[in-house]
Order: sequence, then structure tokens, then C-alpha cells
Amino acid sequence: MTKRWKVAGINFSHMHMGDLLRQVSEHPAGEIVGVCDERRESMQPAIDALGISDEKVYTDYEKCLQATQPDVVVLCPATAEHALWVERVAPFGVDLFVEKPFAASLEEADRMIAAVEKSGKRLLINWPLRWAPSHYTTHRLIADGVIGDVIEVHHYGGNRGPLYHGADKVEFEPTAEEKQNSWWYRLDSGGGSMRDYLGYGVTLGTWFNGGKKPIEVTAVVNATPGLEVDEHSVTVARYADGMSKFETRWGTFTDPWVHQPQPMCGFVVRGTEGTISSYDYAPTVRVQTRDRPEGFDQDVIELPEGERNGIEYLLRRLEDGLPIDGPLSPQVSRIGQQIIETAIRSANEKRTLPLVDR
Repeated sequence: MTKRWKVAGINFSHMHMGDLLRQVSEHPAGEIVGVCDERRESMQPAIDALGISDEKVYTDYEKCLQATQPDVVVLCPATAEHALWVERVAPFGVDLFVEKPFAASLEEADRMIAAVEKSGKRLLINWPLRWAPSHYTTHRLIADGVIGDVIEVHHYGGNRGPLYHGADKVEFEPTAEEKQNSWWYRLDSGGGSMRDYLGYGVTLGTWFNGGKKPIEVTAVVNATPGLEVDEHSVTVARYADGMSKFETRWGTFTDPWVHQPQPMCGFVVRGTEGTISSYDYAPTVRVQTRDRPEGFDQDVIELPEGERNGIEYLLRRLEDGLPIDGPLSPQVSRIGQQIIETAIRSANEKRTLPLVDR
């Protein structure tokens, strides 16, 4: 690269901030110029792990941005604060990398898009499963026409729960009190398994199906005594050419990056000419075609340089002047947000609803 990219990390509410800053530190053209959170203790694990010096640590975001003049800001707030933080930071003229999910509502997603468009910069919504070689391979096979036109996407996504792991997948055993006090388990903060994992399913599902939108959505959630958010949801989306199903689960038997639980986390995609099963972190995908109905295992395609993780992708796109595409783009993520919002309303009203739009 011809440029060294200055990156600041602001708001550490989502544990993925530590992973993303590590990606910056390991990138030959990336430099962490500042980190900021109102609570220094939220940043401390990343500060210690990455050796971030005190002069780069801030508790006031405006001072951080004014002093460090970053090119890119990574934002990891609670879901319900995504729009707030994008609107705060976008006027500083920086490209924005926002950790999933997109937003707590379609209205807030649109506020984020408008704020970044006004600044003339770019907005990337990071869905970490985009960097799984199995799912990248699935999209490549679909694009090559191996299974024809996509007519069904089935997704099962989740983990033991958001408090069972931190940055770098360090494992924890949360208490009931920690659940009660965490934003992940508060409705007004955008918590719940549906808001966490349905976005993965429907956003990557939209990537797989070529950007199609459903006609109507039906969703149900399982209430957990003592919690105000769901830990299990099932959403069915009806399209003009078929139906797709998306299931989210906090409380899988194991975390899929350690041991795949049953049901296995990942996607099964059906097309007019074949099928693909693509499980998280798997070394192969399973393919059926008209010519080979018995099926075969296809080795995954390793992600190319410039697309191996979210930070690498964004910096390459900025360097080469290329648009943000696929599930990372606001356009595809917005379709996902439409499905999520309709699903939430459907679960609350206990009925099928047409796809919401504004």
C-alpha cells in the first residue's frame, strides 16, 4: 500500500473491538492512533494485550478525534447506540467501520446511512462470518452458477451466549447477575439473540440470494424467565420464489469455533440446480448438483489477500478506491435490517407481517 492508515477505536461495548484492533496492529499499513471509551476499564484488556501507550488512550471521543486525526474509526457500541455514535463521529470526516449488527431499527440504520453520505465517506457493517472460508466458498459457487438460482436459505446461528467469551475468544463463565447487568440482555440496548444472530442469517442470506427481498415474515421467540430479551428465535421469510428459515440460539451446547454443536451452526442453501451446506469454520462444503446428486465435499477456497478480515478488506478498498460490497455494504445490510425489524414486530404481535419499509 502507498499509504499508512490511521485507525482509532471508539466505544468498547462490543467485545469484538479487541479482535478488530488486533487486526489493525497486524496490518502492515495500519496504525492504532487512539482508543476511547468513557470507562477506561472497558479498554484495559485491549490496552494490555496490544501494548497501547497511555498517550493514545482517551475517555472523550471529541478529544480523541481532534488529537489523532484518524482516517478510519472502528465503532463497537451497544446496538441501540449505533446511530448515535455514527452521527457523533461522521462529521469528523472519517470512514466508519461499525461492528455488527447494523442497528436496533430500520429508522436508525437509515440515520447511519444518511450521516455517512453527508460526510462523503464510507460506511462498512462488519459481519464476521463473511470472513469464514466456507461461506466465502459458498458465495463463489453460487456466483459461478453451480446450484442455479437460490430459492431457499436455511441458517442456524448462535453460541453459548455473548458473555461466555471475550476478545480473542477468551472463555468466561458469567453469573446470573452479570447477565442482568449486561447490555446484551437489555431490550432498550438492542439485546437478544434475534438482534445478534438473525442479522448474520438474513444479511448473508441476502448476499447468497442475489439481493432478493421477502414478501412477508413470520417469527416466534422463546422467553427465558428472568430475562427481558430472547435467547432463541425462529424466523420464516416468504419470497416470490420460495421460503427461507433463520434460527438464532444463545445457549448452544458448545461454541461453534471450538466444537460445532448440534444442530450445527451455518447455512444450507438450495438452488434450482443443486444444494450447498456451509458450516461455520468447516474445511469443506457439501455440494449436490444434477450431475452429482449423491453429493461431494468441496475444499473451501481460502480468502484472497485483501479479504481475509474486516480491517484488511476496508483498508484495501480505501486504498484502491473500490466500493464496499456484499453483506458489508449498507445496501445489503439494510435489506437484512428490514427483515429483522419485521421479525421483531411479528414476534411481538404473534402474526405474519409484510416486509416493513419506510
